[in-house]
Amino acid sequence: MDKLQLSEFNNLTKSLNLNIYKVCYARNAHGQYINYIDESFNALRLTRILEEITKIVGATILNIAQQNYAPQGASVTMMVADGMSPTNSGLLLQEPSLLPETLVAHLDKSHITVHTYPENHPAEGIQCFRIDLDVSTCGKIPPLRALNFIIENFRPDVALMDYRIRGFTRTVQGTKLFSDHEISSITDSIPLSTLEQYQCSDVTIPQENTFLTKIILKDIDLTDHIFAPSSEKLEAGEEQQIIHNVREEMREIFFGKSGPIKQI
Repeated sequence: MDKLQLSEFNNLTKSLNLNIYKVCYARNAHGQYINYIDESFNALRLTRILEEITKIVGATILNIAQQNYAPQGASVTMMVADGMSPTNSGLLLQEPSLLPETLVAHLDKSHITVHTYPENHPAEGIQCFRIDLDVSTCGKIPPLRALNFIIENFRPDVALMDYRIRGFTRTVQGTKLFSDHEISSITDSIPLSTLEQYQCSDVTIPQENTFLTKIILKDIDLTDHIFAPSSEKLEAGEEQQIIHNVREEMREIFFGKSGPIKQI
């Protein structure tokens, strides 16, 4: 196997991890729901999304592994490399578009992975589909640059996110840097037009370079959360019960607690 050329580079490891949940009702239309999952979250489409993420963060794809599962679900893993400038010691001194020709560095913590997990409540017909997505880079470009693209493509009902910066890098004078960009919250990387759709909860530990955010959709549109045969007509009371059950499932995931939960 050919070795990749390394040069002086930014040693910080930046990891963005998301647990994305999509909740719906599909008691009498499970096959319709499975078809939706197979179409929307198969390995090929997930690979296309991850390829776009690598472009956004300025990485190069070195290897792709993908797998579909039965009855539904998929996994995709990409090993990626950051573009490194041999003249800048890897620090954020210039915009990527202004950098000179770069050497490609490959570190085994530079990767993007996505795994999906289907789950259901057999008694109430609630289907909960989880997507775990990790973007981890060693270099100058933070994974947060791709966050809004991820949310727009997966449109979560609930998302649990954490962003961590590990290690340190040095300036050419030898000063240690434990972060190379300003951040006060993960939500800084999400446009206001998107945030307005969600209730958010933040926990930040800046001295540890650790940031956690949870979001839950404010308003449920039943047409986006129900799979039902075309011949099935729901009464108003049934619709409200389904909305209630979907909302309760979302709340339990958001709070990490089963059973009755206060209104949010």
